[in-house]
Amino acid sequence: MSASSPAMSSPMSGSTSTPAFWENLWRTAGIQFVGFFVITALIYGTHPQVGAPADALAAFYTGHRTRVLIATALSGLNLLNLLWFAAALRTTLADARQEGWGTAATAASAAFGALFLLQTTLVGALAFSIAGSGNDALTSALNDLSWAVAVLSSFPRAMLIMSGAFGLWRAGMISNAMFGAGVALVGLGVLGGTTWLSGGVWAPDGAYTRFVSPLLLLLWALGVSRVLLTRAPSSHPAW
Repeated sequence: MSASSPAMSSPMSGSTSTPAFWENLWRTAGIQFVGFFVITALIYGTHPQVGAPADALAAFYTGHRTRVLIATALSGLNLLNLLWFAAALRTTLADARQEGWGTAATAASAAFGALFLLQTTLVGALAFSIAGSGNDALTSALNDLSWAVAVLSSFPRAMLIMSGAFGLWRAGMISNAMFGAGVALVGLGVLGGTTWLSGGVWAPDGAYTRFVSPLLLLLWALGVSRVLLTRAPSSHPAW
């Protein structure tokens, strides 16, 4: 045939900036995660400790029911920020031919997200109806379970930090010093899964679980966000 067929237009024609827009948006999700985490923690307040008396549990879950449920909803929304951020990290690593570390980030974020959602569900259910039912034994058991879930979430959280540190380092995107800091965060993260003493800093409801373990993830999210936001968009349309 002498006549040439008309060229097929790209589905992105006329909106070539759209993939870059979405990629940059999800790269900022780590910063959004940190911001929402701080806001949620301030709204949520002090979680009752393991073995807390019935009156303390009732005061928290029923006395501050509305506040706890608002924090629960924000926590669920914030989980999306973390998952989108992990997806942006995976795309960046895949573009740098570090697909293995990118896949590890996806798996770790999914595992951590499941435990995070379980803990959020337990707290929300207690505030919504369980704590007000008068079943003190069940309320105490579920409150203790939420602390156990927080401890066990240290392992996928450490894997998530590790995938970012090793993947970005292998891709040449971070310095040796930043890689060393990432390895240190991984080690401290794994230690968070050993906090099973009956009291003190190393208890499931101790200072390490309350403050140190969450801070590790926040620092990692901020550090990786800084790296991703300085990179050019992916060479192939991933979004």
